[in-house]
Amino acid sequence: MKRLLAALLATGFFTGPGWAQDGGVWLQVEALPTLNRAESRARAYAGRFDAVSGYALDGGWYGIALGPYDSAEARRLLSQLKAQGAIPGDAFLADGAQYRGRFWPVGARGDAEGAQAATSAQTQEQTPAAAPARPEAPAEPADAPEETLAEARASEAALDRAARERLQIALRWAGTYEAGIDGAFGAGTRAAMAEWQRQNGHEATGVLTTAQRASLLEAYDAVLDGLDLAPVRDAQAGIEIEMPTALVARDEVRPPFVTYAPSGDLPVQVLLISQPGDARRLAGLYEIMQTLEIVPPEGARGLDARSFVIEGADETRATHVEATLEGGAIKGFALVWPAGDEARRSRVVSRMAASFESLPEVLEPGAVPADEAQSVDLVSGLQVRRPLRERAGVFVDEAGSVATTVEAIAECGDIAIDGMRGATVLMQDAGSGLALLRPASPLAPRGVATFQTGVPRIDDKIAVAGFPYGGAISVAATTFGRLADIRGPGGEEDLKRLALSAQPGDAGGPVLDMGGAVLGLLLPGDRQEGRMLPPGVALALESEAVVAALEAEGIEPRRTEARGQNTVEAVARRAGEMTALVSCWE
Repeated sequence: MKRLLAALLATGFFTGPGWAQDGGVWLQVEALPTLNRAESRARAYAGRFDAVSGYALDGGWYGIALGPYDSAEARRLLSQLKAQGAIPGDAFLADGAQYRGRFWPVGARGDAEGAQAATSAQTQEQTPAAAPARPEAPAEPADAPEETLAEARASEAALDRAARERLQIALRWAGTYEAGIDGAFGAGTRAAMAEWQRQNGHEATGVLTTAQRASLLEAYDAVLDGLDLAPVRDAQAGIEIEMPTALVARDEVRPPFVTYAPSGDLPVQVLLISQPGDARRLAGLYEIMQTLEIVPPEGARGLDARSFVIEGADETRATHVEATLEGGAIKGFALVWPAGDEARRSRVVSRMAASFESLPEVLEPGAVPADEAQSVDLVSGLQVRRPLRERAGVFVDEAGSVATTVEAIAECGDIAIDGMRGATVLMQDAGSGLALLRPASPLAPRGVATFQTGVPRIDDKIAVAGFPYGGAISVAATTFGRLADIRGPGGEEDLKRLALSAQPGDAGGPVLDMGGAVLGLLLPGDRQEGRMLPPGVALALESEAVVAALEAEGIEPRRTEARGQNTVEAVARRAGEMTALVSCWE
């Protein structure tokens, strides 16, 4: 695909800002509401296509486009790329009238634009071993005479497009420029230059001298001092990429990752991702990466048929992950950086993404070494993020609403029902211990509770379904016992006392009679502060209290007064179908 687009570049279809007069047409592939997300997605596309540009749109959105092309070629490519799953199905042809300031490429590979001069300059910029691509002369000595305005204009006119874009990037970093990166020094760029000159004690002419440009770029690059950004060629992973060699060193190889661990006090980590695969395995890797402890759950992320990008940040770390499927191999990288250092982190991510090169080799999956500790909490040696607690709940309607206990959701930043995060709390009552949840989107539970509204008999056999081992076993386990009393230990009318050995993970689960009807909801053993139930004793919130709460929330529960007598296996199966895993996350 990149060879095809490179051939189109050579035909002269890519004419920059003046393309519309020549009848050019764009393939707009995505529009994002924030610049950060748009730059991440543009970076992912730039790993697969040579003709990626990003432009600000009206209404505060940002568009990512391929091209421009002539009309016939654009229509052909749109159809072809959609059929291959290389671009989203809602991609469309655009005439570019809605495109404003350009924000991409920013530090992208030179072949993202048609100009060969830019290619050469940007390639030099990405290789620390080579001299930085700065057409202007080195900074003048302090006692050298300042350039005149005419001389400054003349030296500026000698800059190529890559150097002009680099100056705009540096001005944006300095906080004086907010428009797109397009290499065109219009009124916005001139105003930004003048403001930078004022802030740094120079005459505000709006045209930077050679020495001022050098000073601005030196300050822009200073944040990278001491990182020793340099190309690393990892033959085993089949990847060449720049990384901060002063901060990380090659460590373990556990497919699909090659880990570069911190080599000093700064907790920086790099993972190289390499494995054979297809679109299905790419999607699987996308899901797995989000379970790792090194990838915070909050942040922009996206997946398409050929690539994904994940951003995650919390109070301790910021993580960027990207991977692309090409030629039957999935290649990518992850950078884990300490929080609060965004200026350096964003620059390092940009340099790593821009320099990334996939080599023919691929890291083949291998057996876990015999002496390696194995755990369900580890993925290729990396710790999986775990919830604060996991409890049970019972499905109470066909949309997947769940009744559980207040203890199950206490102090949760996020709540998941059967792994689906984003559940909302409909109600919670500390007195009864009952909480009702609604899933982020409708579920289709295998079973829904039918509540027993008749009076059960003391000493009847009962069953409780829950997760005594947490989420380690995804199917609810059933424990059998007997109904010791239809009231609580203190005569409470809304409680039932059970003769049953329950575990913390069973709390919130349904208590069933042998007909499969729900008698109540199992409460935690320490529901009263400072008081624990003795072994073999459990309490359940009786069904009438649950039914009343459901009706108050507009949920019509199923009821029965019939008394059945099913086999142990049938009751266990019925209990498992209606029981939900409720996970509490930070």
